[in-house]
Amino acid sequence: MKATIEHDRWIFGYGSLMWRPGFPFAERAGARLDGYHRAFCISSTHHRGNEQRPGLVLGLDRGGACEGVAYRVTAEQGHDVVAYLRKRELVSGVYLEKQVPVLLRDGSHRIVTALAYVVERCHPSYTGALPLQVQAHQIRGARGLSGDNLDYLMATVRHLAQSGIRERQLERLVTLSAPHVGNLMQSADRSISSGPIRAATRHLTDPAPRMRRGDRMRFLYRIRLNDGV
Repeated sequence: MKATIEHDRWIFGYGSLMWRPGFPFAERAGARLDGYHRAFCISSTHHRGNEQRPGLVLGLDRGGACEGVAYRVTAEQGHDVVAYLRKRELVSGVYLEKQVPVLLRDGSHRIVTALAYVVERCHPSYTGALPLQVQAHQIRGARGLSGDNLDYLMATVRHLAQSGIRERQLERLVTLSAPHVGNLMQSADRSISSGPIRAATRHLTDPAPRMRRGDRMRFLYRIRLNDGV
């Protein structure tokens, strides 16, 4: 039987993987992905929120472009790295593993195929494009197993700034969220003053919706991927 030849892998990071990859890598470079953009479009009841108070985390959504980071992982470490990423990212099945072409920003102008985690729009945790006020309300009032949702936002914007990347929507989101750091839950509740914002937020602040049986069976396959590569 012919042996399978393993090759180095590339991983594309656009959120916490930029500033906390959590895996060994042989090379790191700035990278651009066309066709997707970074957005707070996923309701989080695990890493940055809980079922009583969901938070918001980033996903790659369709359209536009995203500046992020690409990591090259050696063939020897590739299996373990992908297994780690699946345990980290495929908690609810809201992310879809996808191989995407990214342009490396290291002066080489190389285009490499990288593994990225793209949002599944039909998943119940996908929120779509929420108004910034709603995003701020949700972020500053949530905390999950990985910490405060606001810390996640701040760390992302800080890393982007250090990398020379301007993301004006996220900067405005920080402006809306950061003044309330001292009193997260109370400030979040008081900040909702208009009917439209309150209505848009209700489905997020209520307990997380349960999946229908068909949807659960569909996404469970993705969740089970973290048991093996």
